Amino acid sequence: MSKVLVTGGLGYIGSHTAVELLARGHQVVIADNLANTRAEVLDGIESISGVRPEWENVDLADQAACAEFLAKHQDLNGIIHFAAHKAVGESVDQPLDYYHNNLGSLVNLLQFAKQKPDCAFIFSSSCTVYGQADDLPIREDAPIKPAESPYGNTKQIGEEIIRDGAKAHGFKAIALRYFNPVGAHPSAKIGELPLGVPQNLVPFITQSAAGLRGALKVFGNDYDTLDGTCVRDYIHVVDVAKAHILAMERLVAGRVEEPVEVFNLGTGTGSTVVQVLNAFTEATGVELKWEFAGRRAGDVVAAFADTKKASEALGWRAELLLTQSMADAWRWQQALASRAGSSS
Repeated sequence: MSKVLVTGGLGYIGSHTAVELLARGHQVVIADNLANTRAEVLDGIESISGVRPEWENVDLADQAACAEFLAKHQDLNGIIHFAAHKAVGESVDQPLDYYHNNLGSLVNLLQFAKQKPDCAFIFSSSCTVYGQADDLPIREDAPIKPAESPYGNTKQIGEEIIRDGAKAHGFKAIALRYFNPVGAHPSAKIGELPLGVPQNLVPFITQSAAGLRGALKVFGNDYDTLDGTCVRDYIHVVDVAKAHILAMERLVAGRVEEPVEVFNLGTGTGSTVVQVLNAFTEATGVELKWEFAGRRAGDVVAAFADTKKASEALGWRAELLLTQSMADAWRWQQALASRAGSSS
């Protein structure tokens, strides 16, 4: 059993990863300042796993607060770092907040990793590091293009910081470049929980279907794609979570082949926005109201993953289909509505 810190562990991917870690018998400590989630997510994790992880409300971008927190957990075997602002559009409007939060927290955590080189470090990266790739599907050795958004830039710079730190200080790390995580835990006890207006497509779909939002806006219908809308690789969040456990166990077992390894996490299949809307209706029977709008700053045209490297090195592949993701996301939205109704 390893003791693992999950930063942003009450967030979307972090909470699902905490559940998978607990299922494998690991001890989980969560650091989360509730910037884009709620404390009751901890109840969902406990309900699924039967274990209530230790949680502390701490801002990891605050150097003193981060150091004080880590001083209490000198026996960590691994850190999985999710805590970050993550909305492309918002990052264009608030770039300085994104640089401060996303890079400040990373540097503070790596100061700990520098002193504990045997502590496995996993970085939540993103396909945004590729910018608009020349070739599809995208391989890990694809050229890193100028980022299309400050959010994407924080992931590019973050990976560079980790490489420089590993080279200088001897720790090992894995960066997992997610494509587009969607869905929710099949129990409907945890899922994506955006505060305010959702910045990601699927929670906006489910909130719109539930009558909480107006007609959904599809940004751009004049791209060079099947139907003119952007193409993304939508992967079930449970599949993403499972990859983190395999990556951490690879690091702990000393099987890494270089100081910093990078893996894509996707399905290998691209879907347009319109195809996602249709998949939701197919999975749920709910018709959506949507309309086209102008292009959104920071969006790339198309991105989907080549996942051969993750399959061969980690023994991982995505198993759940897009329709399953949509069904689970809708079940989660209905569970939220049920909770809201019972508490009113």
